[in-house]
Amino acid sequence: MPDPRYADALLVMARKDFDALRGMVGNDLFADEIFGFHAQQAIEKSLKAWLSLLDIEFPFTHDISRLLALLEDVGADGVTAYLHLVEFTMFAVQARYEAGLMDDEQVLDRPTVITQVQALLSAVESLETKD
Repeated sequence: MPDPRYADALLVMARKDFDALRGMVGNDLFADEIFGFHAQQAIEKSLKAWLSLLDIEFPFTHDISRLLALLEDVGADGVTAYLHLVEFTMFAVQARYEAGLMDDEQVLDRPTVITQVQALLSAVESLETKD
């Protein structure tokens, strides 16, 4: 049976990570690795909320591709729109602990990332209200 309370709790936490992202735009005090970490967390928690709403068990993982694959396996609508978010898996732990993982010239386009994460978060929140 779908667990809307657990999904709601995950979405509350995803929204907190998303709010942190918004606070980091235009603020060089926060490294891209920290921004990317909060993006990854918001994405991961949103996907886990989506899975909870569909009553799909998921493993303890930070791997966004694994979570998306579970959604694809059950034929969840709209999953393909978020496949590009797999690139944020590296921010779960790696980018915060491994020096040199990110190319020095590679900079996250923070407004674009916020738009992408907002789209996923909003889509999952709208699924929650349909139940």
